[in-house]
Amino acid sequence: MKRIAQFFKVSPDKFASAVQEDFPQYSDAEIREIYEQLILPRRATRGSAGYDFFAPFSFLLMPGETIKIPTGIRVKIDEEWVLKLYPRSGLGFKYRLQMNNTVGIIDSDYYYSDNEGHIFIKMTNDTNEGKSVEIARGTGFAQGIFIEYGITVDDEADGVRNGGLGSTTL
Repeated sequence: MKRIAQFFKVSPDKFASAVQEDFPQYSDAEIREIYEQLILPRRATRGSAGYDFFAPFSFLLMPGETIKIPTGIRVKIDEEWVLKLYPRSGLGFKYRLQMNNTVGIIDSDYYYSDNEGHIFIKMTNDTNEGKSVEIARGTGFAQGIFIEYGITVDDEADGVRNGGLGSTTL
């Protein structure tokens, strides 16, 4: 097995500003407590491909609702590798919980962005059975899989990333 990445927390300030933006109901003290209890992604078993991402706080998604979760996590990845994010299989199967961008892509240079490479996961309860989804704090809700990739022989990309979603679009 190749060891090509390592997970870290973003700084407390980056996490706090991200939580305050979308979840103003949390006080500064509550955000500090949430930050201290963040769990770095990990595999459940030796044979697991996916690294589970754990909910930093509890949330409820009614049918059709969407939530953007600031995970508080960043990842340092070797070049030529990417982290692909998906919902946990069971949540997709039982509730049709889906990622809004179908598959999240975390490039190796995202780690160095001004936002410290903070990974956000935006999910929608796309049920067609009227089921709500309740995720408790500390529960795995998404998973990431590291994939090696190649480039074309005539590739000359030399841009420098600074930001997240859509930051590399010309």
